[in-house]
Amino acid sequence: MYPSRFAYDSPTTVAEAIAILDRSGGEAKVLAGGQSLVPMLKLRFASPERLVDINNITALDYHRLDPDGTLRIGALCRHEDLEFSEIIRQSHPTLAEAAGLVADPIVRTRGTFVGSVCHADPQGDWAATMIALNGRIVAQGPNGRREIAMRDFVSGPFTNALAYNELAVEAVIPPAKGKARGGYLKLERRVGDFATASVAVALDMDGDVVTRAGCALAGVGGKTIDANDAISVLVGKTLTAEDIEAAAEAVAAAADPRTDHRGSADYKRHIVKTFVTRILTGIARSEQKAA
Repeated sequence: MYPSRFAYDSPTTVAEAIAILDRSGGEAKVLAGGQSLVPMLKLRFASPERLVDINNITALDYHRLDPDGTLRIGALCRHEDLEFSEIIRQSHPTLAEAAGLVADPIVRTRGTFVGSVCHADPQGDWAATMIALNGRIVAQGPNGRREIAMRDFVSGPFTNALAYNELAVEAVIPPAKGKARGGYLKLERRVGDFATASVAVALDMDGDVVTRAGCALAGVGGKTIDANDAISVLVGKTLTAEDIEAAAEAVAAAADPRTDHRGSADYKRHIVKTFVTRILTGIARSEQKAA
């Protein structure tokens, strides 16, 4: 099937892109990596009157650490850039473990981090990591910039908090207070398949004590599930077997899976508990070796 007819724009500045979006009255779609949008166009699940291709806005192609440790990821940063980034490997273990599990190698060469987050797929990897890491999306529109907490950004399946005339220009992840620890695990039937269940965990630690705990789930609900409150039972604790068990139980209870061809709801909830246990146990063992 071929896409419906659409007008095409290729702006070279953020201001130009926003002006086009503003004039569109909500009938335009932004193209960055296109790994989600192009298939939707071909299947006519999306039929915008206008396509705004931002790939010539080269100022949006970056990821960097600020002096205070804040991570900034521009709207044209590709999955592959993060997968092989020394910055990510050294500073953000949750992102580092997720990067090689996003879709497949072909998609990772073109797809973008911010575009994936904006797509708000309930099975998307990056939205889960952003929630676990207490990240924010920077949106820019005719009235300037605003920051949207990731916990509020994904409002439903394939639905986000952007206005029609706003462009998501950057993802921001605050620095860890202490040591950053974390992980990401994903169950998929084959490489590139939608996740049966995914778990992102991010901890800040002072010595062997957890000072902040974040967690989010993908594939086990109608949208990315914020499990930060559930895993907060770890705050102020060391990662004993009892603490890990309590956290895994709490996070599994926060999942909202349904039975389908990938497994029963009980099975998916069991996978969530198992993954949380594996990630936290791995962190605990690493801390014991470092002591």
